Amino acid sequence: MQGLQDKYAPHSSCFGCGPANPKGLRIQSIAPTDPANSIGPVVADWKPLPEHEAFPGMLNGGIIGSLLDCHSNWTAAWHLMKKAGETQPPCTVTAEYSIKLLRPTPTSGAVHLEAKVVESTADRATIEATLSAGGKVCATCRGVFVAVKPGHPAYHRW
Repeated sequence: MQGLQDKYAPHSSCFGCGPANPKGLRIQSIAPTDPANSIGPVVADWKPLPEHEAFPGMLNGGIIGSLLDCHSNWTAAWHLMKKAGETQPPCTVTAEYSIKLLRPTPTSGAVHLEAKVVESTADRATIEATLSAGGKVCATCRGVFVAVKPGHPAYHRW
């Protein structure tokens, strides 16, 4: 299944989600395909490498933040695109987000990201997301993501 990043921003160099960044995390956020379930959640599975660890066997908190930020941002962009009836997502940026680290995140297997829209207007979406490993939620995120307009440095970055 093709991720939102590959479909809509194949040349993005973002560290967290850019398909064109060979040293980045390169997450692939997968949107629901069932029209009856078009509001979410958006999911991703990602496998950490040893260089992503804070200490042996445990994922670095900054990497967790990047994963949740990028995945939530793409959830917002996808939602705003669908809400507006467009065929391309607006370029969205993080206005604010907070992460709660609930427990150490093991790197022995894939981590699972899940995000959903909890509130939105025409140009912004509030997203709640989780990062799980081994079937346990290890971190949560809540953030606001805004579609930018011409003149913003991120406009047309995709």
